[in-house]
Amino acid sequence: MLDNAQILNLVEKAQQGDQDAKEVLLKENAPLIRSVIKRFKDKGIEYDDLYQIGCLGFLKALNNFQVDYNVKFSTYVVPMVIGEIKRFMRDDGAIKVSRVLKSLNLQINKFVDKFFSDNQRSPTVEEIAKHFGVEEQEVVLAMDSARMPVSLYSPLEDGEDGLLVMDRVEGESQAEEMFDHIALKELIHNLDKRAQKIVMLRFYFDKTQSEIAKELKISQVQVSRLENKILENLRKKLI
Repeated sequence: MLDNAQILNLVEKAQQGDQDAKEVLLKENAPLIRSVIKRFKDKGIEYDDLYQIGCLGFLKALNNFQVDYNVKFSTYVVPMVIGEIKRFMRDDGAIKVSRVLKSLNLQINKFVDKFFSDNQRSPTVEEIAKHFGVEEQEVVLAMDSARMPVSLYSPLEDGEDGLLVMDRVEGESQAEEMFDHIALKELIHNLDKRAQKIVMLRFYFDKTQSEIAKELKISQVQVSRLENKILENLRKKLI
């Protein structure tokens, strides 16, 4: 097992074109990739194909990773691998969410509500995973399983006349990369409590801005401004 300093050194070498460093990192992270792709078994895709897609996600993570993200490389790899597999499955056909994930998502929803009631804040992904005795990437996958595909031509729920979802999307790759980063527990954990709650409700529980406004007892306009500010701050940290 390599320590964090060794991994960062190899990442730097790989990004400079060192193929040996890239192969060492791939071998080191192979168990992690396999642990992620097993979540997608029984989806009609051969295991070897899933592994190749997972490796592609790993290579994208390797190319895009920056030390100032302040996360472990392995933590950064997980959502990138998941995102690559989901993109493939989306393009190849609809993703069928397993009953296990649906059940876990429902349990997580109840736990989040109770946790917020008891602690006046939303739990982190790490706290949710610890409570249910599962891995963090399984929590992210379960929570994300509740999100339904939205047409780019659907009207925005903000009440802004004439605007469509596509008017808020700057590009598929940029938007998907943004949400992949948000999935990292470190970024969510570093937000202030109100911003953390807005992110969780908005992007994990599909709440509208109006619903969030009622829960936070502020106006929908305030929620919209806060959401834009939060996303802009996250973008600056990830550029």
